[in-house]
Amino acid sequence: MKSKSLIALFSLLLAVSVQAKLKVFILAGQSNMQGAGQVNINPKSHTQGKGSLEYLMNDPKTAAKFAHLKDKNGEWVVRKDVWIRYDDRQDGLRPGFGARNTTIGPELGFGTIVGDAVEEPVLLIKTCWGGKSIMVDFRPPSSGMPPKAMMEKMLKGMQRREPKTAMKDVEAKVGFYYREMLTGVAQTLKDLKKYYPAYDGKGYEVVGFGWHQGWNDGGNMDNVNAYEENLANLIKDIRKEWETPDLPVVIGVSGFGGRKQSTDRRLGIIAAQHAVAKRKEFKGTVASVETRDFFRGAEESPSRQGYHWNGNAETYYLIGEGMGKAMVKLFNK
Repeated sequence: MKSKSLIALFSLLLAVSVQAKLKVFILAGQSNMQGAGQVNINPKSHTQGKGSLEYLMNDPKTAAKFAHLKDKNGEWVVRKDVWIRYDDRQDGLRPGFGARNTTIGPELGFGTIVGDAVEEPVLLIKTCWGGKSIMVDFRPPSSGMPPKAMMEKMLKGMQRREPKTAMKDVEAKVGFYYREMLTGVAQTLKDLKKYYPAYDGKGYEVVGFGWHQGWNDGGNMDNVNAYEENLANLIKDIRKEWETPDLPVVIGVSGFGGRKQSTDRRLGIIAAQHAVAKRKEFKGTVASVETRDFFRGAEESPSRQGYHWNGNAETYYLIGEGMGKAMVKLFNK
């Protein structure tokens, strides 16, 4: 009987192990998905490093929240259950996967939350580039080409730099970074052992998509007015591409300026992002995360770049944390 029990237990454990697929999350957007949250204290900054991750860990008001990021020896914790690939960088989740290896983006907070909630191993793939719009750069196939007047304006602008530019060259720019996003994801998934050395070959699932973008589209009202439809189309197109009809999607809204933001274009982007999540067709599968309360002024941040959340690491962490919590809620619906 004892032998049979051991065999049964081994069979059960083997079955559970075989079912343990790698859970893949895609994090996409522009420079604020890349991340400008400063990791190290810069004593030469106008606030002597206030708002950097190290400062937050030393500040009694915030130290407890971020204590899990360092071990007892004061070294950054490198999670092995959550792996991240971003361009030519890959490693267990830790600080240093922002736009530079000295910064963080939303990935740190996001990975912490989903890693704690998901039993299986997790892989985060970041596909993001600075200064990109959804109106042109990330434009999904379902949106077709931008309005003719916009295309002609783009053509004239390109011809000032290169007179031989033709309309076909303009058309090639439309959706270029949408296609680059798909290519980057496909490349990673095709060679998982290269980008995630611990991959055990038991399969993977693309289980979530995080989007943090909007600054460039907030530059004019034409882009703002088209934003909701373009983002809805992007969601539908990636679901089709990755054959995941109900892929959970979380949108970290463009809350630059915080609750004091009054520019109609900026408020229009926020409204459009929330509106996408409220669409009936996306009920229970898309969520928007309010980020305005995470904005920190320049007086308590490492930089004065409001469009990069003033380089505040707390802001980027809280955005990622909020997106992670929203993603977990979608899983549990």
